[in-house]
Amino acid sequence: MTDDDVAETGRALARRALELPELAHARTVAAYVSVGSEPGTAALLDALRARGVRVLLPALLPDNDLDWGEYAGLGSLARVQHGGKMALFEPSGARLGPDAVTAADVVLLPGLAVDARGMRLGRGGGSYDRVLARLERAGACPRLVVLLYDTEVVAHVPAEAHDKPVHAVVTPSGVRRFPGT
Repeated sequence: MTDDDVAETGRALARRALELPELAHARTVAAYVSVGSEPGTAALLDALRARGVRVLLPALLPDNDLDWGEYAGLGSLARVQHGGKMALFEPSGARLGPDAVTAADVVLLPGLAVDARGMRLGRGGGSYDRVLARLERAGACPRLVVLLYDTEVVAHVPAEAHDKPVHAVVTPSGVRRFPGT
């Protein structure tokens, strides 16, 4: 996809996501800054912030766990190179600690795919598995939403015993909710 295609897809994704009742009523949303070929999140982050939503963004720790910081606009992001991994855009302000995510009403998750059961396939680093386990231990029950391209909603992805289904997937063409979540 060209840069223009990615930007337009990001705007379409933001429009669809902002229609979610969960986001309409959210006070705090844990999100992420898209990188590489991921569906763009910039428009959504700015729209949430304009609504007065507190947006938390992750900062990768050396052990692949995630710390969190507040999003204060694109100028508040720093490009951080993590060893041999890809560079990420992280909040440059104060760190709130890994448990800050437990205050989120909605957690927007990156992924490579989601299947008909709502099972999400991540990148394999385990960062979001740790986040989901942390939420469960804290008794927090935010709505879990994956942001993907339409072609990344597939029939089946591999899942392990610790994997939990998400509540919904948002793509540029619409929202799909999963039964039982």
